Amino acid sequence: MPEFINLAGYRFAPLGELPELRDRLLRQTKLLGLRGTILLSTEGINLVIAGTRAATTEILATLRAIPGLAELTPKESSSAEQPFNRMLVKIKKEIIAFGVDGINPALRPTAKLSAATLKQWLDEGRPVTLLDTRNDYEIRMGTFRGARPAGINQFRDFPAAVAKLPAALKAQPVVMFCTGGIRCEKAGPLMEREGFTDVHQLDGGILKYFEDCGGAHYEGECFVFDRRVGVDPQLRETGSVICFNCQMPLTVAEQKDPRFVPDKSCPHCIDGKPSKAAKAEF
Repeated sequence: MPEFINLAGYRFAPLGELPELRDRLLRQTKLLGLRGTILLSTEGINLVIAGTRAATTEILATLRAIPGLAELTPKESSSAEQPFNRMLVKIKKEIIAFGVDGINPALRPTAKLSAATLKQWLDEGRPVTLLDTRNDYEIRMGTFRGARPAGINQFRDFPAAVAKLPAALKAQPVVMFCTGGIRCEKAGPLMEREGFTDVHQLDGGILKYFEDCGGAHYEGECFVFDRRVGVDPQLRETGSVICFNCQMPLTVAEQKDPRFVPDKSCPHCIDGKPSKAAKAEF
């Protein structure tokens, strides 16, 4: 059985001539048999794609040859099946929907904290607030032990959530994290603009932490926006699924609940009122 290489990454950098770039990348990715999504914007690139080792190596070389993208370093994992249905290359206003003007991670990034350093801090018991910037339905699948959830249904809700954080946190060390790091690129500068003085973002997010440190200090799995649904600290597919009715992710344990009926219902929508959909924030 062939192995599919999954790449997930982003890079904030000024990009121009987007229509021509889109057409060129769409032609090449289709010729290579790749599937997934590439988002292009004047602020940079965001991608989640999968294909053979040779195909992903070739497209990555093409992307890194684009001015500003030489340092593009996607997270890599593998799967037995192709996790995406088709190949899309889109032009967007933002590579991660946020809706806040004046946030430019390429010009003013938040300090990054490596996975190894975060593990060291947690091993030492250093006082730090771990802020999970992901959506609630993602967090319920797994997160760092003791992390504080942002309490949001979509990333556009994050600015309002920041306003509700205790004022005392503004002078305390905060390490924010998300799946692959891109949401924190915008969440960090926003928090600094709101007066938080000691903010760090986990470089590469949970996926990079899994790659470098495994599951230390983490409980559960990590939700991902493709057919795999969830990956464990060894970056292996977990067997979680998405409810057909309400689009909530369900762990293997939750699938044993008698209220889970494939293609019909799950414990979250058994009363006929679907919960918030688990949609990718592209």
